[in-house]
Amino acid sequence: MRLLVLDTTHGGGTLATALAEEGHIVDCVDIYYGRDGIPSEAARTRLYNACIAPVHLDPAYPLLHRGLPVITHHQAAGLLLGGDLPTPFIEITGERGKTTTAYALAHLMGGAGILHTSSGDIRYPEKTLLGRYSITPANIIRPVQEARRLHGWCIAESSLGVSGRGDLGILTSPGDYRIAAGKRSALEAKLCHLSTCSQILLPEGICVDHPDAHTVGDIASSRGTTISYSFDGIEGSFDHPLLLLEGYRHPLLMATAAGCLLGIDPAPLQSFEALPGRMQTRYENGCLIVDAANSGTTKDTTIEAARYARKIESGKDLHLIIGQDAHAVCENFAEDAIIAAIEAVAPDDLTLVTPDEPSDLLSRYPACRRAASLEAAIATTEKRADTIILLAVKTWR
Repeated sequence: MRLLVLDTTHGGGTLATALAEEGHIVDCVDIYYGRDGIPSEAARTRLYNACIAPVHLDPAYPLLHRGLPVITHHQAAGLLLGGDLPTPFIEITGERGKTTTAYALAHLMGGAGILHTSSGDIRYPEKTLLGRYSITPANIIRPVQEARRLHGWCIAESSLGVSGRGDLGILTSPGDYRIAAGKRSALEAKLCHLSTCSQILLPEGICVDHPDAHTVGDIASSRGTTISYSFDGIEGSFDHPLLLLEGYRHPLLMATAAGCLLGIDPAPLQSFEALPGRMQTRYENGCLIVDAANSGTTKDTTIEAARYARKIESGKDLHLIIGQDAHAVCENFAEDAIIAAIEAVAPDDLTLVTPDEPSDLLSRYPACRRAASLEAAIATTEKRADTIILLAVKTWR
């Protein structure tokens, strides 16, 4: 077949290479920068059997209107996975909690397997980091191939949907926002891709027409620091202090319910530890450092992290390091959200991570420190026993 792949920035090049290896004739168009592949003008003059486009592309984009069948990057990745899939193959998407849910579920899995998240690809049980890749849909091909080689399981996190080939597809949160030049719902795109998974697990408030759909609340519930669960003969409870944090309560509930659906007693989650960048705590020179810097950092996670930090070390000054690393994430930490977080936290000291200067933030807080990156901010901040340092920078970790 002769295929047209749009958007090389978000995995189109990976898809094109894989399709060419299967014998297809493939052209790519770099819809954002025009650097890779062929010009869009040349693509308009050629004949194709199908077009492969990302779900976030503006539906008015001219090359989508040539009368060709159009499939998404997610669906193309699913086709490229072939027929011999890892067992089990779990796919995870959602606005929040994807990475934490994935790690928590991997904590329950036995034997060999591959965990693919925004933090990297990790081979279990030894937890060897194989590399760091984005969670664009094309990047599930590599971890699935590695899991197949190991004859093991695969847990894969993806943005804006899944391949739809999973034994279990998980939507971690019900949040929605606009994509594709504001013309499409991100939630609808995710649910559409999840619909072809064999079984799906959904957060509260989401209902779909699927023969084997489950809502997390039908399987697991939490009260205080305790999670209770019951499904198909698997029942029990466990305690965990991280359940006091909203950022962990929902992912741990999702992982608990997912474990039950997979026939695994989730009780071992009581030993699950906080992840780097997701409320992980440590001490340096007697200074408490609360790390809430990751690709999902928001105003709400920052406020929650500040409450958590002050609960651990009440009465100490709080130094807030907040902002965004350059070109680190697809969804920005907007300046108005950063300002709202600063006002809500009311830190005693402030460092703004702003890769570009000048910045409206710097003029609003002229007395603050400035750093060009999270690493630079950490390296230049004094760690004192009478201070709490809170890291709330949106960045890939």
